[in-house]
Amino acid sequence: MNHAHVHGPHQRTDADAQAEILDLDADVLAEHIADITRWLPVGTSPHEIVDLGCGTGTGTFALLDRFPTARITAADASPGHLQRLRDKSRALGVDDRVRTVPADLDEADWPDLGSPDLVWASASMHHMARPEQALRHVYDLLAPGGLFAVVELAGFPRFLPEDAPRDRPGLEERCHAASRRFHAEHVPHRGADWGPMLTSAGFALEDKRTVTVHIEGSGSPAIGAYALGTLQRLRQTAVDTLPAEDVAALDRLLDTDSPHGVLRRDDLTVRTERTVWAARRRN
Repeated sequence: MNHAHVHGPHQRTDADAQAEILDLDADVLAEHIADITRWLPVGTSPHEIVDLGCGTGTGTFALLDRFPTARITAADASPGHLQRLRDKSRALGVDDRVRTVPADLDEADWPDLGSPDLVWASASMHHMARPEQALRHVYDLLAPGGLFAVVELAGFPRFLPEDAPRDRPGLEERCHAASRRFHAEHVPHRGADWGPMLTSAGFALEDKRTVTVHIEGSGSPAIGAYALGTLQRLRQTAVDTLPAEDVAALDRLLDTDSPHGVLRRDDLTVRTERTVWAARRRN
């Protein structure tokens, strides 16, 4: 089947595409991420923080802003993500407060991550094959009375009006439904309720909050690029089960050279939810 010309992840490495999405996520949702860090029930400001599955540093830099005297250990399995994070920290002049550690968090043994007062895991726990093992590691890692913040997404963000595109209205919702079926099979902990798992691991669940995001795009280049990258990733997980007409319509939206592509739309809004669980290690 011939699809429209698409500049997508298949033309770059998947790691590069993921890094770009993470950077756009940090840019577009900066205010909401900062709001989450302000909400954290930390008591006294933490001195040592670990960012688990740090990606390119969205949480790392938000936490550095929120806690200006803290030092952060940023752990991730991707060398490319860690390099981006180091480059950013040097550019921002905070590299003396950041330590990066390569870590596969599914391994039975973790590298030395110190004894932090706060552990932050944003959109990383659901990727773990053995989350119960990871939760025990975090419990042992934390200083007594330390806080563990788990931030998880309600799937991919939505951007299009319900009646878009004109030739295939409701396309985005059908893509999300197909993607949910894919993730239910391949990423079973995506969308999980982490509260019971945290208490089973010995934590005292202190608070929970759901943050609703609704950002008007109004022609924002960053939101357009965020929508493009997100829809490209949705396509990867939905393409095998979507009807051919939906795939063709999706590819027209992803055509970066087309005047009808998502980059040219002025009716985009970012709509999503993030849920935060704050759990404390018992003394």
